[in-house]
Amino acid sequence: MVAPAKFAHVVFRTNQIDTMVGWYCTFLEAHVAYRDAGIAFLTYDDEHHRIALIGNETYAPKPEGKTVGFYHAAFAFRNLGDLLGNYERLKALSVLPYRPINHGPTVSMYYRDPDGNELEMQVDSFPDAAGANAWMQSEAFARDPIGILFDPEEMIRRYRAGVPELELLRRPDA
Repeated sequence: MVAPAKFAHVVFRTNQIDTMVGWYCTFLEAHVAYRDAGIAFLTYDDEHHRIALIGNETYAPKPEGKTVGFYHAAFAFRNLGDLLGNYERLKALSVLPYRPINHGPTVSMYYRDPDGNELEMQVDSFPDAAGANAWMQSEAFARDPIGILFDPEEMIRRYRAGVPELELLRRPDA
């Protein structure tokens, strides 16, 4: 068997395609690669599309509460400065994370789109997968594999004060 080469895209059904197209173009700084009345393909890089939005019929609303199935999609930034800069950009547009958390392997901020789909914006806390994998075998991770909430504004203050990025990425209980 040959494993896939990469993860290509995610597709959402929606009853508000215009709103969702605008939101994802803003959220991801994406652009429309193709659009008609019932479907839109969006991308933010050299891939032909990263997000597809399907709105060609009326769909049943999402059920209330937590259910089995898809939880969230994650988008990674190159470094902490980019993640924090994106937080500030979105905050200026009144798009705020509902949960900023230092998982250990990543520092992440979770958002909800207009349909309630959950999205993670993250930066890796280690320079390579080997470091992240080793940390995931640590006692601290075993005690709390979810992570520790943090205040993005406090992290920005510390980042601008010159605290080294590696220190800011390190989970406080590590």
